[in-house]
Amino acid sequence: VQLQASGGGLVQAGGSLRLSCAASVRISGAMGWYRQTPGKQRELVATISSGGSRNYADSVKDRFTISRDNAKNTVYLQMNSLKPEDTAVYYCNVFRVQFGMDYWGKGTLVTVSS
Repeated sequence: VQLQASGGGLVQAGGSLRLSCAASVRISGAMGWYRQTPGKQRELVATISSGGSRNYADSVKDRFTISRDNAKNTVYLQMNSLKPEDTAVYYCNVFRVQFGMDYWGKGTLVTVSS
């Protein structure tokens, strides 16, 4: 499974970015986004189940929206009202139910300047 993430970049505080992650195969399980900063553990940002149920970290609720397009095997993360503390490398993650395995993308850097 290959995951191609895109959409990261540099933005000023209060701005918006949209991340995309396209999988090379159909994903029947959950899809999600995680992030990591130097010296810290990778943390959950948001996940979306195959049925569309969403889960968000408290720190991003009401600012970020996760969605998926199953026809395109793609998961999105719309990030609004960005804060400097959102600066991190963002990784997409997908779970293939039929194999009981999850897969990680290479990560895309989001930098929010103050």
